[in-house]
Amino acid sequence: MEKPNWQTSATMRGEEFEMIAKTFQGLETVLATELIDLGANNIQIGRRMVSFTGNKEMLYRANFQLRTAIKILKPIKHFHATSADEVYSAVQEIDWTQYLTNETTFAVDSVVFSTEFRHSKFVAYKVKDAIVDQMREKTGERPNIRVTNPDLQLHIHIAEFDCTLSLDSSGESLHRRGYRQESVEAPLNEVLAAGIIMLTGWKGQCDLIDPMCGSGTIPIEAALIARGIAPGVYRKEYAFEKWPDFDQELFDSIYEDDSREHDFAHHIYGYDINRNAVAIAQNNVKAAGLSKEISIAQQDFADFKQPQEKSVIITNPPYGERISAPDLLGLYKMIGSKFKHDFAGNDAWVLSYREECFDQIGLKPSLRTPLYNGSLECELRKYQMFSGKFDEMRAKGGDIKTAQERRMMADRKRFKQHREFKDKVEDNPRERFRRKDDREDFKHREFKKKGSRDEERRDFKRDSERRDFKRGGERKPFNKSKSNNKNNKW
Repeated sequence: MEKPNWQTSATMRGEEFEMIAKTFQGLETVLATELIDLGANNIQIGRRMVSFTGNKEMLYRANFQLRTAIKILKPIKHFHATSADEVYSAVQEIDWTQYLTNETTFAVDSVVFSTEFRHSKFVAYKVKDAIVDQMREKTGERPNIRVTNPDLQLHIHIAEFDCTLSLDSSGESLHRRGYRQESVEAPLNEVLAAGIIMLTGWKGQCDLIDPMCGSGTIPIEAALIARGIAPGVYRKEYAFEKWPDFDQELFDSIYEDDSREHDFAHHIYGYDINRNAVAIAQNNVKAAGLSKEISIAQQDFADFKQPQEKSVIITNPPYGERISAPDLLGLYKMIGSKFKHDFAGNDAWVLSYREECFDQIGLKPSLRTPLYNGSLECELRKYQMFSGKFDEMRAKGGDIKTAQERRMMADRKRFKQHREFKDKVEDNPRERFRRKDDREDFKHREFKKKGSRDEERRDFKRDSERRDFKRGGERKPFNKSKSNNKNNKW
């Protein structure tokens, strides 16, 4: 069967096409700002996504340079469907010989928000069946399904009855930068970490401190922002490199373009009380080639001292869900005390989940921003530290809120009407973990009843030895001769 060619007259002329960048809820405006800076057109903000238009170069740059995008999708069909059969029929209307051959492996993932379509995997199966049935009818053979590392990744999104079928140009989620060698329990997602830093407005204008840095995600993402280094420099490959119209020369020019990189005049400090976390963070910093910009050391936040230089704190303390502390409420009370007495004249930003934890900080935030960390509805709160008492500061004409922050806080639509914080934090941490184990056991029993199983996920393996990315070594080249080999590992 003749190899498909996606190099249409439109793409040859560099004409624009529609794209969708997926992100976390709460980071849509940050992502839109990134796209504006990148030069994208027709930008429209949606829920957990931003749509835009651009040419092939924009597709490559979006994958390579965006910090707050999880996926970059290229829609190939919008349609309306009220049943699974209508989804099947709409997918069959596409000429799939344009996109694959019988040697091409493919996979379909799905996201569904609908009262009619309640099972996202069932929708994915209908899309897969439509493609396989058409190819079998046209060629007498069927293409191969591969859940992990397919040659072609498809994405179906359904919101009620509005459906969008897209090509996934990213492949593995873009939060998997490639610099992480090891991780602590429940590490902060790289995209969320970058989004938090960008929400604070910090771009490297002063020192940055993360007193509970875990595996070092916030310090590393901060260093990439401060240096203007694209997050894609560490990544080995993207799904679009397997597309028949992949332009190696164009992508190489983007990869080698360091015009946005610049020096960083200040420094980033990461601390953690856990010795193992410190070792992991140090390895990750070294693998990212950012040891000059970042210092990691073991230190209890209780021993934190007033920094000599102007600084900002950005941190994600434990909040009792996936990881916790023996005295969670006491930890937050100590955080508030250190902010008040040892961080005067500076700003601190805290991402957390429980209202009762925030209450223990004992300080009035100047800004609250709702964000999601996985399924947890969290908040990023800004604390502006000042010397003396609040009333005395106000009497002198001071204020903890800027005019912009007042406008943002006045918009009540930013927050849920009736936000619920789940369990209270018990005084006894063992009781808290027992209840957590009970919930997990219940979920496991329900999982077995349904007889379902998780889809295989690609185990993103890193080289045992540190790679010298960008300047010090070569990026793994894409071998076109193997692009249609169903045994090809990418």
